[in-house]
Parts: sequence; structure tokens; C-alpha cells
Amino acid sequence: MQINLQELPDEIVQAKQRYGIVGNAPGLLAAVSRAIQVAPIDLSVLVTGESGTGKEFFPKIIHGFSPRKHNKYIAVNCGAIPEGTIDSELFGHEKGSFTGAVSSRKGYFEEADGGTIFLDEVAELPLTTQARLLRVLESGEFLKVGSSTVQKSNVRIVAATNVDMAKAVADGRFREDLYYRLSTVSIHIPPLRDRGADIALLARKFASDFSERYAMPAVALDESARGVLMRYRWPGNVRQLKNVVEQIALFESGREVGADDVMSFLPAGSLNYVPVASSVDPHHDYASEREALFGMILRLQQQIEALNSRIEALDNGGSASRGTSYQSIEEVEPSESLVRSIVKFQPFASPLNRDVIVADSVPSFRSGGMGDVVPATLEETERDTIRRALERNGGKRKDAARELKISERTLYRKIKEYGIE
Repeated sequence: MQINLQELPDEIVQAKQRYGIVGNAPGLLAAVSRAIQVAPIDLSVLVTGESGTGKEFFPKIIHGFSPRKHNKYIAVNCGAIPEGTIDSELFGHEKGSFTGAVSSRKGYFEEADGGTIFLDEVAELPLTTQARLLRVLESGEFLKVGSSTVQKSNVRIVAATNVDMAKAVADGRFREDLYYRLSTVSIHIPPLRDRGADIALLARKFASDFSERYAMPAVALDESARGVLMRYRWPGNVRQLKNVVEQIALFESGREVGADDVMSFLPAGSLNYVPVASSVDPHHDYASEREALFGMILRLQQQIEALNSRIEALDNGGSASRGTSYQSIEEVEPSESLVRSIVKFQPFASPLNRDVIVADSVPSFRSGGMGDVVPATLEETERDTIRRALERNGGKRKDAARELKISERTLYRKIKEYGIE
């Protein structure tokens, strides 16, 4: 459902203001509109979405825009009630029905008669309680724990979960018939990472609310800080964003914070998440980087050519003095930083185990025609790498395999493949 931000219906504007819903993402506005539309009709509603997306606001919208709005609204966290007492909490119990039942007690379904019950984390209900709940949905009837008297309750049920309900049904953890009963109408709340500019709006609101509540100087987020917030994936959604922004508002009170400041408040493992939007500038020109790379490769080839020429001259008894040969070689030996720079741009991976062999990660070169120096093939590089590892380990395959970080079986196969003695 597409909603024009310039012409938002009065009901949506009113719901956002009444329940403190911030944001204009299409998915969020569609969810609010759907809740308002289903509110006057007594159908069961299942609200789905990741943890921390704000699912708890939508049962309130449904209740507030329904004919039941003047009756009770009770929210129940099904995951927070022990399995042994959940039936008593929902349906009540009679005196003496179990140890500790010193008097009769009304349950939520009796208390909320004529109103709305919100069952949060409904997927956590035990299977026995699911059967009782199904009966209420089908006939409006229930039994107190320890009672044989059938009672009636006129209650509307709105449930919410962050669980994949289809998978829970397939795994036998949730009754299929109850799932279809609860999800007569479904409302999905989008995750924060899909809400775009809403992230910046929420961050500003949370910072302002915190400063006002604790009478502290306001904190300001510059453009780079807002960019970091909008690129982060927010696995904890709005709840996590509020936590991070309130920490920033506390410790950076009265300051304008930048990207580095924000990053210091994000979890240490935040780099494991793929950014919502790429931070790479699509208009960036990489010509200068390519030119620098080609220049480094050319200089390395020139140094290796000079090194080979000097070695050949020494082998042929040339004019080079053996007393100065080592110094001459050092002068043309490629610098470690230059080699590392090239390896950084394009690491040479071995198919041995699809990992880079660190000990021999510097690319090999061989002599080509007309005195050219050309890179060795991947097979040649791999064969030389294995041969050198065997030499360093005195021909012991087990030690060589450990150094190369491959199995001994793979090493044996490669030795046979390349005919290494």
C-alpha cells in the first residue's frame, strides 16, 4: 500500500502523535494504516517483526481505534511467565487447585472481558496452553484451573512474535490451527535497517528526550555521525538505537559528535554487519590508484631484472667483484614495503585450501623470452611453495602440511600431481 507523505490521512497522523510513533518509512506507515483499518472489525491480529521494532505499539492502536477502547487493555508477556503458572495467569484458578492456591483468582481473560488482550511473544506458549487458547478463539469459552464450570469471555486477541511461525509450526512447536486463528489479519513491522531516514529522526528524538528528562545540555550529531547511524544494520532495531543514542547523550553532553565518536559507542563486533547503504562513493575516480599500482609493479620488475643480471654476471665470472656482490644485490633487492603493497592489492591465493599461504605470499617470477621477467603461473607458484616448505621441514610431510595449513592427505596428492621429489 503506497501512502503519499504530503497527504497523510488524519487517522495516521493522529495515531503517530498519540502513541509516539516516529518515522515516515512506507513500510511503517502501511503497518499503521493496516492497524487502523482492522481496528473496528473484531478479528484476531498477529503482529510480526524482529525484536525491538516496536510491535507493542500496534495492539494499542488497534484497541484505541476500536469500539472496545473504553474497556480494559491488558498486555501479557507470554515468554516471561513460567510454564507451570501460565494457565492460571491467563484463565484464573480455583481455591486449592494446586499448592499455594489459597484463594480463587481471576485470570486475564476474565478481567479483560469486553476489552483487548495483547499476547506478546505468543510463540513461547506451551502446547497445552495453546489448546486452551484455541478454544477461547473458537467459542469464547474457557475453564479456570481446577474448575469444571465453563465460563464465557468476550475478548479480542492481538498477538505478536519475532519467531518464524511457519517454521515453528513445521517443527511442531506451535499448533497449526491456532496459528491460522491468530493470523486472521497479519501486520508486519519493518526492521529499522529498512526504514532509511527514520534512523536519523529517531536518533534526534531520543537525544532530545534524554537531555530534557535529565536537564542536561543537548548533544548534536553532525552529518558524518548521522551517516554512520544510517549505515549500521541495527540488529537490535529501535531498542538498540535508543540505547546507543542515550549513551552518546550522556557521555558527549553539550558536544557536536562525529563519526568516530559514534563508532566508539557501537558494539565491538559491529563491523561484522553489512552496512545498510554502501559507504563507497559511486563517483570516485580510481584512475590514480590504478596508475600507482602499475607503477609499483613496473619498479618491482625493473629491480628483479637488475638483480637477475647481477646474479648471471657473478655466475659467469663477470667483472663484478665477489667482495662487493652482496652489497650490490642488497641495493637492488625489492623493498619489503613495495612487495607488501602489491600483495595487499592482489593476494595470491593457493587452491591448496583456498587460503593465502602467508609464508610464501610474495608472487614468484620467472624469466621469459628476450630477457623479460614475467609472473610465474599459479601452478608454478604452488609447486615452488610446496617444495620450499618440504625443504624447510627436512622432507617431513606432516610438518610441511602444518606450516601450509593444509591436510597431510592434500599435500601428498599435490606432491604426486606436481612430481615433487
